Amino acid sequence: MFGFRKAQDPRDISPAALAAMVEAGEAIIVDVREPHEFVAGHIPGAVNLPLSGFSPAQLPDAGGRKLVLNCAAGGRSARALAACEAARASVDGHLAGGIGAWAASGLPVERGA
Repeated sequence: MFGFRKAQDPRDISPAALAAMVEAGEAIIVDVREPHEFVAGHIPGAVNLPLSGFSPAQLPDAGGRKLVLNCAAGGRSARALAACEAARASVDGHLAGGIGAWAASGLPVERGA
């Protein structure tokens, strides 16, 4: 209220915006959660690169698409995004609210590897 709200980070991508990008074939999603979390439920088509061993050098070639990170709630993907920026790796943003926000929006979640 009265201008004291924290401004939204332009690297935050909403579940709806990411779903539209995925549907249009415009995004590659890199999930930085641990393998057991990924198997329990992830965004269809996501690539798993756990933060515990994360290196920006391991990011897939985006091939002209946007590279978007995600995790459970947004904290780990924000840390991975910062690591990518420090390494000057090209990442477009991360999913605001993580897989939790994605699932709460009624978007599809895939189980298994």
